[in-house]
Amino acid sequence: MYEKRVKVFIGVSLAVLSVCLLRLAQMQLFAGPASQEEIDRIKDLWGRSRQFQTLRGKILDRRGEILAADLPQFQVCIHYRLSGFLDERVVLARFAAARVQDGNPSLYQVHKEVDDRRQELARIIDACRRLGLTRQEVEGKIKALNDAVWNARTFLCWARGSPDPNLIARYQTINSVPLSEALAHFESQYPDPAERSRRVAKVDLGDLPEISPDLPLMELRTEDEVFAAQLAFADLDEVQILPRGQRYYPFRSTAAQTIGWVGRATQPRDLKVFADDPLASYLKGEVCGREDGVEYVCESLLRGRRGEAVYDIDRQLVRETETEYGRDVRLTLDIQLQEQIEQRLLDPKLNPDYHGAPMAAAVIHVGSGDILALVSLPSYDLNIARYAFDKLRDDPNRPLINRTINRIYPPGSVAKPLILLAGLESGAITAQEPISCPDAAPPPGWPRCLIFRITQGRGHDSSWVNNARNALKGSCNIYFSRLADRIESSVLQEWLFRFGHGREIPLACPVPPAPGTVTRRLKQAPGEIGSTPISAATDTESFDQIPPLQRRERKMFGIGQGNFRVTPLQVANTFATLARRGRSQPPRLFLSPETPSAAEPADLPVAPANMQVVLEGMNAVVNERGGSAYEVFAASGLARHGVRVYGKTGSTERPFNAWFGGFAQDQAGRQIALAVVIEGGQRGGSEAGPLAREIFQLCVQAGYLGPTAGIPGT
Repeated sequence: MYEKRVKVFIGVSLAVLSVCLLRLAQMQLFAGPASQEEIDRIKDLWGRSRQFQTLRGKILDRRGEILAADLPQFQVCIHYRLSGFLDERVVLARFAAARVQDGNPSLYQVHKEVDDRRQELARIIDACRRLGLTRQEVEGKIKALNDAVWNARTFLCWARGSPDPNLIARYQTINSVPLSEALAHFESQYPDPAERSRRVAKVDLGDLPEISPDLPLMELRTEDEVFAAQLAFADLDEVQILPRGQRYYPFRSTAAQTIGWVGRATQPRDLKVFADDPLASYLKGEVCGREDGVEYVCESLLRGRRGEAVYDIDRQLVRETETEYGRDVRLTLDIQLQEQIEQRLLDPKLNPDYHGAPMAAAVIHVGSGDILALVSLPSYDLNIARYAFDKLRDDPNRPLINRTINRIYPPGSVAKPLILLAGLESGAITAQEPISCPDAAPPPGWPRCLIFRITQGRGHDSSWVNNARNALKGSCNIYFSRLADRIESSVLQEWLFRFGHGREIPLACPVPPAPGTVTRRLKQAPGEIGSTPISAATDTESFDQIPPLQRRERKMFGIGQGNFRVTPLQVANTFATLARRGRSQPPRLFLSPETPSAAEPADLPVAPANMQVVLEGMNAVVNERGGSAYEVFAASGLARHGVRVYGKTGSTERPFNAWFGGFAQDQAGRQIALAVVIEGGQRGGSEAGPLAREIFQLCVQAGYLGPTAGIPGT
């Protein structure tokens, strides 16, 4: 009986073998190409792909100074599957699973595994001690890493189970529920620690996109430390020496709001940008530019594409794609000039009454249109922004906002040169026609002159003939409120619009982020030049989209108040256009790649004689006795360098702000335009004026004005 069964088994085996041999012969002799293709397909399917890291492009200033760059940083990283054995909760979960006896290891096997793993951890701790850490430091780091992972797993376990609906309702979304409250509710659901641990241990690390399984244990600062660590951990699979690209901002808080920062790519709007490109799409833990700033706007340029090597099942290279490193972006900013400006504006000796107050300054090289500085204070350290985001977001002084382009202010009297030009061009007034500013209070509802309050009842008529030039020199509210009231609303608005108010200044990424997607641009506020706000959804590219201006508002627009709102960059751009004698040229922020010009330079329809009247008035503001900025600039020393300043002071009420706007010109015709605003300031001449004077002096020192002037960095 036994021999018969053996013969049957041998016969069946021979039959199966014969079928296999015949099929193999058929594949080799008759269907070779097709079968080989199928084999290659299967080998490829079961092959492996290795993707290489890329580096994010650098952000540079006009001189080539690095503003942002990826720096290689080597770290000793321990995998959680090993570090977790120092976490009693992980160990408890393994013992709890073993007791269930549903295919899990026995208690003896778990005991042995825990002992072996903890011996490996003891070796790692000793090696880290030899590399410069104390035992307490190493154990503390491992505990912190384990706690972070365990808490994340616990929160997800709670969220996937039966979370408290009252908590979710209180905090609106489940992810907004504080960890402490989620853990407290989870403990109330499962009082037994072993049961809690067993449930949490079922949460896979792959379900936690914010958690990397390789946890950084210590940073290696020198090549010798890297070599020593490689020797110490060579035989431990769970410990690796990994390079981590870390974004570094050498100038820390300087120009922070313009440069922007990076954070983990987790938002849907981030992930969809490169969703169709497997080598550019974001992997878990990778970073992208956070809104707002150049890091975000130029993501399509700064982010590179990973290289890839694909191997088949036989470890043969199938195909290889070269790594494309991110492109560099070069800005028009002069970071050293910007840093010096920020230091001066923060100097308590320069402006003691408003030291630490929020303020902004925009500086433009008039000839090229290059933005040399966009100062927004208070600022913040870009190197820690992603870790301190909640604190920065909740700061009442709003350091995250870029005040130069994304905060609007009533312009006050810095708008008066433009109001005067509109009046002269529209025929509402002539250069020599006076508007009386008597020694009497104005009618109810009309603005008073500052001089009337200061001198307790005097008007400008007692000082001069209150014509266009002199009214600008003395910043006469009576003159400009009545002048604006004479100008048709649409005509007044159109002149404001021509000079760049009521619309964004084009500061977009030089290259679209991806085919079919919207070009990113720095977030800006368009300002207000109508009686009602411009809708946030309105892209005011044409004057037809501007809301109308009611006549009753015109008198307030004449002194830069009412519903009139501007950004500091718009004001600086207005004075740059005046410096060019009416030639409009969009400011630019990007040098390389160069931004395609949204609008070519254009000569506005301004009569040279009318422009000359405005410039004479601005000159008198700074350089003649009785001018609202004369005392500030009289002893500035700028004249010794052949530099003449044309400017206008301004102040507003409700809200209070102090302004200075204008431009400086040297003997060779080189010009710098600027605008400065101090939130809470009350006197443009004595408070904002000194800051503007310091900025012009810094521009002389930097070589943008004066005998040695050029265009540094080009």
